[in-house]
Amino acid sequence: MAAVTAPAAARTSVFNGVNPTFVRHELRRRFNRQTTIFTVLLPAVLYLALFRTAPSGGASLPHGNFAAWMMIGQAVYGAATAAVSSAATISVEKSVGWMRTIAMSPLTPPGYLLVKVLCSVLMAGVPVAIVGALGALTGAQADANVWVVSLLVAWIGAAVFAALGIGMGLAMKPDVVMHMPGLTMTALAFLGNLFIPLSGVMLEVSRYTPMYGVATLARYPLNDGFSFHGEHSSVAGAVFNLLAWFAGFSFLAIRRFRKSTGRP
Repeated sequence: MAAVTAPAAARTSVFNGVNPTFVRHELRRRFNRQTTIFTVLLPAVLYLALFRTAPSGGASLPHGNFAAWMMIGQAVYGAATAAVSSAATISVEKSVGWMRTIAMSPLTPPGYLLVKVLCSVLMAGVPVAIVGALGALTGAQADANVWVVSLLVAWIGAAVFAALGIGMGLAMKPDVVMHMPGLTMTALAFLGNLFIPLSGVMLEVSRYTPMYGVATLARYPLNDGFSFHGEHSSVAGAVFNLLAWFAGFSFLAIRRFRKSTGRP
């Protein structure tokens, strides 16, 4: 009896079908030269263009300077852009019938999501490291714990946008999805308080956008949650924002996976 029930349990595992071979295959696809160069150069160029644009009234921060504030913002943006770029490869996979092949495998929807998110987050570490190095070379100043915690949060927070990229890739055709991630990330980054310090109504709007949670948590060690105009953002609100958007994007990705593979 035990010999019969063990395989049955394996087949019903929520992450069934996840194995090192599949993970290595996905990593090779994610770390292609064209995508890697784009995701590294864009946040680096934006940081160099913006790190001297401190507010005219001064940019006083409890644990660092404005260059560090911008560095963290561009690290979040770079990680998110790298993570969501999986949309293009996933859309192509779907168009050539790869999803039909996956449908015949034991891979579960949560297993597919796990592997795709993991590989996208690993790739997101590249722009975070590059922007962090540029910050160190261009005068970004912050307490030691800020460098570690803020850049780590910017990196891990990319999981939110990895889930978004999966949903977009499974929902859109390749000729459409090629342009959507970049435009979407740029708009979300502006609304998420990454490019310029927001205040007043714009900051209130920002609190409901996907990048707000990650950006606020990443910058919290630097500014204790306070904006340049004295407005405060709580850790609890930022965590709720991050988890809510991650759950929503993950639900979308799993639903689209099931529709693409005909899974119940």
